[in-house]
Amino acid sequence: MKTIRFDDSTVTPSKIVCVGRNYVAHIEELGNERAEEMVLFCKPNSAVSDTLRHFSAQTRFEGEICLLMAEAGRIAGVGFGFDLTHADIQNRLKTKGLPWERAKAFDGSAVFSTFVEAPEDLSSLHFRLLHNGIPAQEGSVGLMLYKPRQIIDEIATFMTLEAGDIIMTGTPKGVGGYERGDRFDVTLFHARKPLLQHSWSVS
Repeated sequence: MKTIRFDDSTVTPSKIVCVGRNYVAHIEELGNERAEEMVLFCKPNSAVSDTLRHFSAQTRFEGEICLLMAEAGRIAGVGFGFDLTHADIQNRLKTKGLPWERAKAFDGSAVFSTFVEAPEDLSSLHFRLLHNGIPAQEGSVGLMLYKPRQIIDEIATFMTLEAGDIIMTGTPKGVGGYERGDRFDVTLFHARKPLLQHSWSVS
């Protein structure tokens, strides 16, 4: 089973639950309609990775604030993750009204930083992502259509969140393609103070 790092420990997520269309600017960026209810989909444990790989020219990065769950719906940690997407496959599936797993849940499609202890107040969490030194994405809890507690409560209506599971809270505008050798640097802030920093070189 794949694992992630939480401070000085190793955690094995049973699943990753992802929120789609949670930022208005990203919805408009891709020409999607705003959904009437929360868009949720899952990635399996086999999707988990700490290595950012290049899969194809049609694969795009989507940076997201991530929540590491504890028991009873509590949030243990926060981190950053890439929801990698085969855009060409997803577009084909969407036009046919088919599920997204082939485009979203492939091995290595959930790339995570280390996780750190979650602050008590998540409302001022935000991240800044650089792609080859150039600002690529910025996202915050404040700009989310659905905030962390709303997301957790909605998931709990039909699925059990187990300790170690991860929620990917959605991506802001700025998603795009990438190449081997590219570098990504992210800083996750809390109340304007850096909470964690992480870097990847694309293999």
